[in-house]
Amino acid sequence: MSFDFVRELSVELTQADAGPRRSTSLSSRRAPLSAPEAQLELLRSLDLGVAEFELAVRSAGHEGLRPAELEIFQVNLGKLCNMTCGHCHVDAGPDRVEENMDRETVDLCLAALDQTVATTVDLTGGAPELNPHFRYFVDEAVARGKHVIDRCNLTVLLLPRFRDLPAWLSERGVEVVCSLPHYRKLNTDAQRGDGTYEKSIAALRLLNQAGYGQGDPKRRLTLMSNPAGAFLAGSQDAMEAEWKGALERNHGVSFDRLIALNNMPISRFLDWLESSGNLAAYMARLTAAFNPGTVDGLMCRNTISVSWDGRIYDCDFNQMLELEARPGQGLQPHLRDFDAKLLSERLIVTDRHCFGCTAGSGSSCGGATE
Repeated sequence: MSFDFVRELSVELTQADAGPRRSTSLSSRRAPLSAPEAQLELLRSLDLGVAEFELAVRSAGHEGLRPAELEIFQVNLGKLCNMTCGHCHVDAGPDRVEENMDRETVDLCLAALDQTVATTVDLTGGAPELNPHFRYFVDEAVARGKHVIDRCNLTVLLLPRFRDLPAWLSERGVEVVCSLPHYRKLNTDAQRGDGTYEKSIAALRLLNQAGYGQGDPKRRLTLMSNPAGAFLAGSQDAMEAEWKGALERNHGVSFDRLIALNNMPISRFLDWLESSGNLAAYMARLTAAFNPGTVDGLMCRNTISVSWDGRIYDCDFNQMLELEARPGQGLQPHLRDFDAKLLSERLIVTDRHCFGCTAGSGSSCGGATE
């Protein structure tokens, strides 16, 4: 039943008005960089002229990265999305119908969550709302007293079958973290596809009408920005003030906070970096901007990331590169073998893409880390 629902939904999403298109998935193009091992090989082949990430972390006073107290239980519900953005590190799109979490795995997530002290459940995708078990997962997490985050692309809220979502999420106190590259139309559409900006503003109005973005901590509306090119995210505090003024002035919409993320050199953004001749320069920029002050706040230290098929990773970016967590004692990094204590003692897996999280003010799913 769930798979039929996903198939049916995928047909809807291929319609011209279902969501903007900036690109097509690497998977559908059968591009070489659709394979995680090819991405890692490309990154490792570069002559960076600097120490590897693990050595850089040691220079910051850490003998390898180890977890702090677990705060965030992040779950990728699948790669199905109504959009195909040029910078997407998940390589999500309307064609990704196979990689979506089933009910059994959702229940394994909840059972694992019950073993942890995590206070936040962070639901991501693709577009997590497209998973047929999204609402069940939210209700179960809320019933457990968890703070729930829905990582929303905004345009999904305009699809006919999801028009009730702003009010539904508001009733449950779910924080909505929305991707909006810029408060200007040109910058946003350049990254996410023509028509994205206007649809995003319409969706923000719906969220405002549902009580979001009005300063209510139970209905927090967070905007997330990624640069539109091969450069680092700007000052998060300065951007927030600028965006609040511009969006209120130009469109009468409001939000509570803004988080700024660096684009990670993986998946479609990596593909663009290579094809545009920007890869070496961007990696040099990331490594040169390594900031030791960001290490303590890295999301891999307070987060566990779970994939659509129940595998466990240190972070969402490692998940997309299929760099599984290493729980130790011969256990498989899967929810079936979930052991909160062993995971808390693991050594976090790192590689060259991790420089994206330590450059400048740092970057994580929660924004700047310094």
